[in-house]
Amino acid sequence: MGPVNLDAVHEYDELEERYKFLEKQNNDLTAARRELLDVIARINSTTKKLFAETFAQVRVNFREMFAEMFGGGRADLSLMDESDPLNCGIEITAKPPGKQLQSISLLSGGERSMVAVALLFAIYMVRPSPFCVLDEVDAALDESSINRFIRVLERFVAQSQFVIITHNKRTIAKADVLYGVTMEERGVSKLVGMKLTERPSSEQKPTEREAISSQRQFGLAENGHAEEKSNFAASR
Repeated sequence: MGPVNLDAVHEYDELEERYKFLEKQNNDLTAARRELLDVIARINSTTKKLFAETFAQVRVNFREMFAEMFGGGRADLSLMDESDPLNCGIEITAKPPGKQLQSISLLSGGERSMVAVALLFAIYMVRPSPFCVLDEVDAALDESSINRFIRVLERFVAQSQFVIITHNKRTIAKADVLYGVTMEERGVSKLVGMKLTERPSSEQKPTEREAISSQRQFGLAENGHAEEKSNFAASR
């Protein structure tokens, strides 16, 4: 049988202790994995439920907001794979007045901007935030679209503060506070801030605002005095 290993009993005890330690670690990892999978399943289930409820609300709001922004027409949101709503994409179809129902990728730049604004406000209606920053969203809009955009914007300024970066005069005229950069002297930029308030009826009509002086100040370039740019913040 060969030589006898006198340390076999001691080695066996050490290996058995090591085995029990690893077995305990394996059981702990298996239990932790099972608990983690259960938590993930519960999170996915809750997320799917919340997403489905929110998506349904956004879908209804988007239809209404699209018709208001375009003065008619219809639009819809749909999941590309309803069996996996958390990982699939969302398809947006739109039918502006006088056009066929199609994907937004086939619309013009101004129409895509209007669809994006309609979707933004549709989401905003479900869960509004105290601040909202819009950067040149009205750059591609025509005059009629600008008017509808401003009317929709006025619905939300009572509950949130909007900061809008724009060069559109109609949008600027609706602002409560203006912040801009003007160049009275060539090569010298100057920050301009102005709060627009309504004057008492004894001085002028209630609807008139102190935008006259701001228009003069921001219209230096039109008079040939200097070049100017205007970025502004529209607050509550």
